Amino acid sequence: MVMWVFGYGSLIWKAGFHFDERVVGFIKGYRRVFYQGSTDHRGTPEFPGRTVTLEPAEGEICWGAAYKVSKKEDEEIALTHLEVREKQYDKKEYLDFYIELNATTPAVSGVMAYVASPNTKTNVNYLGPATVEEIARQIIQAEGPAGPNRDYLFKLEEALLEIGCKDKHVIDLANEVRRILSDEH
Repeated sequence: MVMWVFGYGSLIWKAGFHFDERVVGFIKGYRRVFYQGSTDHRGTPEFPGRTVTLEPAEGEICWGAAYKVSKKEDEEIALTHLEVREKQYDKKEYLDFYIELNATTPAVSGVMAYVASPNTKTNVNYLGPATVEEIARQIIQAEGPAGPNRDYLFKLEEALLEIGCKDKHVIDLANEVRRILSDEH
Protein backbone atom coordinates (compact mmCIF):
# COMPACT_ATOMS: atom_id res chain seq x y z
CA MET A 1 0.00 0.00 0.00
CA VAL A 2 1.44 3.35 -1.08
CA MET A 3 0.95 6.46 1.08
CA TRP A 4 0.34 9.85 -0.50
CA VAL A 5 0.56 13.11 1.47
CA PHE A 6 -0.91 16.40 0.20
CA GLY A 7 1.03 19.54 1.07
CA TYR A 8 -0.75 22.89 0.74
CA GLY A 9 1.39 24.94 3.17
CA SER A 10 5.05 24.54 4.16
CA LEU A 11 5.06 20.96 2.87
CA ILE A 12 5.11 22.44 -0.65
CA TRP A 13 8.67 23.73 -0.20
CA LYS A 14 9.92 21.50 2.63
CA ALA A 15 8.68 17.93 2.96
CA GLY A 16 11.13 16.90 5.67
CA PHE A 17 10.77 13.18 4.88
CA HIS A 18 11.92 10.79 2.17
CA PHE A 19 9.51 10.40 -0.77
CA ASP A 20 9.64 8.63 -4.12
CA GLU A 21 7.77 11.19 -6.17
CA ARG A 22 6.44 14.77 -5.87
CA VAL A 23 3.50 15.72 -8.07
CA VAL A 24 2.03 19.22 -8.43
CA GLY A 25 -1.75 19.31 -8.53
CA PHE A 26 -4.87 20.27 -6.62
CA ILE A 27 -7.83 19.13 -4.56
CA LYS A 28 -11.41 20.21 -5.24
CA GLY A 29 -13.96 21.74 -2.88
CA TYR A 30 -11.46 23.45 -0.55
CA ARG A 31 -9.58 26.69 -0.24
CA ARG A 32 -6.38 27.54 1.65
CA VAL A 33 -6.92 30.01 4.54
CA PHE A 34 -4.63 31.48 7.23
CA TYR A 35 -7.01 30.50 10.06
CA GLN A 36 -4.83 28.16 12.13
CA GLY A 37 -2.83 29.47 15.07
CA SER A 38 0.75 28.27 15.44
CA THR A 39 2.12 28.36 18.99
CA ASP A 40 4.90 25.81 18.38
CA HIS A 41 6.52 26.65 15.00
CA ARG A 42 5.66 30.16 13.76
CA GLY A 43 4.52 31.79 16.98
CA THR A 44 4.24 31.41 20.73
CA PRO A 45 1.29 30.98 23.10
CA GLU A 46 1.51 34.77 23.79
CA PHE A 47 1.73 35.73 20.09
CA PRO A 48 0.37 32.88 17.95
CA GLY A 49 1.46 32.85 14.34
CA ARG A 50 -0.97 32.05 11.56
CA THR A 51 -0.57 29.11 9.23
CA VAL A 52 -2.82 27.71 6.56
CA THR A 53 -5.55 25.13 6.83
CA LEU A 54 -8.17 23.89 4.39
CA GLU A 55 -11.70 25.22 4.49
CA PRO A 56 -14.51 23.54 2.57
CA ALA A 57 -15.47 25.86 -0.31
CA GLU A 58 -17.91 24.82 -3.01
CA GLY A 59 -16.46 25.10 -6.51
CA GLU A 60 -12.96 26.10 -5.35
CA ILE A 61 -9.68 24.28 -5.85
CA CYS A 62 -6.51 24.31 -3.76
CA TRP A 63 -3.15 23.78 -5.45
CA GLY A 64 -0.25 22.07 -3.75
CA ALA A 65 2.07 19.09 -3.99
CA ALA A 66 1.43 15.42 -3.33
CA TYR A 67 4.23 13.18 -2.09
CA LYS A 68 4.33 9.46 -2.80
CA VAL A 69 5.92 7.29 -0.11
CA SER A 70 6.24 3.67 -1.23
CA LYS A 71 8.48 1.88 1.27
CA LYS A 72 6.99 0.76 4.60
CA GLU A 73 9.99 2.04 6.60
CA ASP A 74 9.86 5.43 4.82
CA GLU A 75 6.14 5.62 5.55
CA GLU A 76 6.67 5.03 9.29
CA ILE A 77 9.42 7.68 9.44
CA ALA A 78 7.29 10.14 7.43
CA LEU A 79 4.26 9.61 9.67
CA THR A 80 6.34 10.03 12.83
CA HIS A 81 7.78 13.28 11.41
CA LEU A 82 4.35 14.57 10.29
CA GLU A 83 2.60 13.72 13.58
CA VAL A 84 5.06 16.03 15.38
CA ARG A 85 5.17 18.71 12.70
CA GLU A 86 1.38 18.83 12.21
CA LYS A 87 0.38 18.18 15.83
CA GLN A 88 -1.67 21.37 16.06
CA TYR A 89 -3.88 20.09 13.22
CA ASP A 90 -6.68 17.97 14.65
CA LYS A 91 -7.93 16.11 11.56
CA LYS A 92 -6.66 14.01 8.68
CA GLU A 93 -8.67 14.07 5.48
CA TYR A 94 -8.27 11.57 2.63
CA LEU A 95 -8.93 13.45 -0.58
CA ASP A 96 -8.95 13.08 -4.35
CA PHE A 97 -5.94 14.71 -6.00
CA TYR A 98 -6.02 16.01 -9.57
CA ILE A 99 -3.31 17.15 -11.95
CA GLU A 100 -5.42 18.17 -14.98
CA LEU A 101 -7.92 21.05 -14.65
CA ASN A 102 -10.53 19.35 -16.83
CA ALA A 103 -10.07 15.85 -15.38
CA THR A 104 -13.20 14.14 -14.12
CA THR A 105 -11.31 11.32 -12.40
CA PRO A 106 -8.56 11.98 -9.85
CA ALA A 107 -4.91 11.18 -10.56
CA VAL A 108 -4.72 9.74 -7.02
CA SER A 109 -7.49 8.95 -4.52
CA GLY A 110 -7.01 8.90 -0.77
CA VAL A 111 -4.25 11.50 -0.53
CA MET A 112 -3.78 12.33 3.16
CA ALA A 113 -3.96 15.97 4.24
CA TYR A 114 -3.62 17.41 7.74
CA VAL A 115 -6.44 19.86 8.42
CA ALA A 116 -7.08 22.22 11.32
CA SER A 117 -10.81 22.20 11.96
CA PRO A 118 -12.77 25.20 13.29
CA ASN A 119 -13.85 23.05 16.27
CA THR A 120 -12.20 24.84 19.22
CA LYS A 121 -12.80 21.82 21.51
CA THR A 122 -10.50 19.60 19.42
CA ASN A 123 -8.40 22.44 17.98
CA VAL A 124 -7.47 24.91 20.73
CA ASN A 125 -5.27 26.95 18.36
CA TYR A 126 -7.93 27.73 15.76
CA LEU A 127 -7.97 31.51 15.17
CA GLY A 128 -10.53 31.67 12.38
CA PRO A 129 -11.38 34.40 9.90
CA ALA A 130 -10.27 38.02 10.27
CA THR A 131 -9.66 40.93 7.92
CA VAL A 132 -6.58 40.85 5.70
CA GLU A 133 -5.10 43.69 7.78
CA GLU A 134 -5.75 41.90 11.12
CA ILE A 135 -4.18 38.66 9.86
CA ALA A 136 -1.21 40.59 8.40
CA ARG A 137 -0.58 42.38 11.72
CA GLN A 138 -0.67 39.06 13.59
CA ILE A 139 1.78 37.55 11.10
CA ILE A 140 4.17 40.52 11.47
CA GLN A 141 4.13 40.22 15.27
CA ALA A 142 4.55 36.43 15.49
CA GLU A 143 7.82 34.55 15.63
CA GLY A 144 8.47 31.03 16.86
CA PRO A 145 11.16 28.32 16.96
CA ALA A 146 10.83 27.83 13.16
CA GLY A 147 11.36 31.55 12.56
CA PRO A 148 9.25 34.63 11.84
CA ASN A 149 5.68 33.99 10.73
CA ARG A 150 6.20 36.39 7.78
CA ASP A 151 8.90 34.03 6.40
CA TYR A 152 6.29 31.26 6.27
CA LEU A 153 3.90 33.55 4.38
CA PHE A 154 6.55 34.77 1.90
CA LYS A 155 7.91 31.24 1.31
CA LEU A 156 4.36 29.99 0.70
CA GLU A 157 3.70 32.81 -1.78
CA GLU A 158 6.96 32.01 -3.60
CA ALA A 159 6.38 28.22 -3.59
CA LEU A 160 2.87 28.67 -5.00
CA LEU A 161 4.08 31.00 -7.75
CA GLU A 162 6.81 28.45 -8.62
CA ILE A 163 4.13 25.79 -9.23
CA GLY A 164 2.07 28.26 -11.26
CA CYS A 165 -0.57 29.03 -8.64
CA LYS A 166 -1.74 32.57 -7.96
CA ASP A 167 -3.58 32.19 -4.64
CA LYS A 168 -5.42 35.49 -4.05
CA HIS A 169 -5.66 35.03 -0.25
CA VAL A 170 -1.90 34.39 0.06
CA ILE A 171 -0.90 37.18 -2.35
CA ASP A 172 -3.24 39.72 -0.71
CA LEU A 173 -1.83 38.86 2.73
CA ALA A 174 1.80 39.00 1.56
CA ASN A 175 1.18 42.38 -0.08
CA GLU A 176 -0.51 43.70 3.08
CA VAL A 177 2.42 42.55 5.25
CA ARG A 178 4.87 44.26 2.86
CA ARG A 179 2.71 47.44 2.90
CA ILE A 180 2.58 47.60 6.71
CA LEU A 181 6.32 46.90 7.03
CA SER A 182 7.21 49.59 4.49
CA ASP A 183 4.89 52.10 6.27
CA GLU A 184 6.67 51.38 9.56
CA HIS A 185 10.12 52.17 8.11
